Amino acid sequence: MKQIIYTNEAPEPVGPYSQAVLVNNTLYCSGQIAIDAQTGKFVDGNVTEQTHLCFKNIQNILKAANMDINNIIKVSCFLKEMDDFSEFNNVYSQYFTDYKPARSCVAVKELPKGALVEIEVVATSE
Repeated sequence: MKQIIYTNEAPEPVGPYSQAVLVNNTLYCSGQIAIDAQTGKFVDGNVTEQTHLCFKNIQNILKAANMDINNIIKVSCFLKEMDDFSEFNNVYSQYFTDYKPARSCVAVKELPKGALVEIEVVATSE
C-alpha cells in the first residue's frame, strides 16, 4: 500500500512530486534543498547552513511518517562542489553519531535554485 506523506513543516514541493511516499514500512523521501518551510524561500547560505536546513526538513518529513533520523537506512547526497565535502561531512556527522546508514555522495554540475547541497533519504520502520 502506498501513502503520500505531507507536512507543512517541510517545504512545498517545487515540482510534480511528493515530499515522501510510504510503501509498506519503507519511506522514500524526495531530495531536500535549503528551502525554509515557513517562508518557502531558498536560503542562500554556505554549505554548513544549507546542510542543517536540509536535515531539518528531512527530520520534519520523517516525523510526519512517525519516524526519526534513526529510521534512515540510505542517504544520497549531492554536492555542487566536491571541495565542500569536508564541511558537509562535518555537519552530516552531527546527525549520525552512533548509527550510520549507508550513503553515497557525488558532485553534480547544478542543483535546483543554485543550492550547494541536496539530500534524499530512504527510511524504514522495521
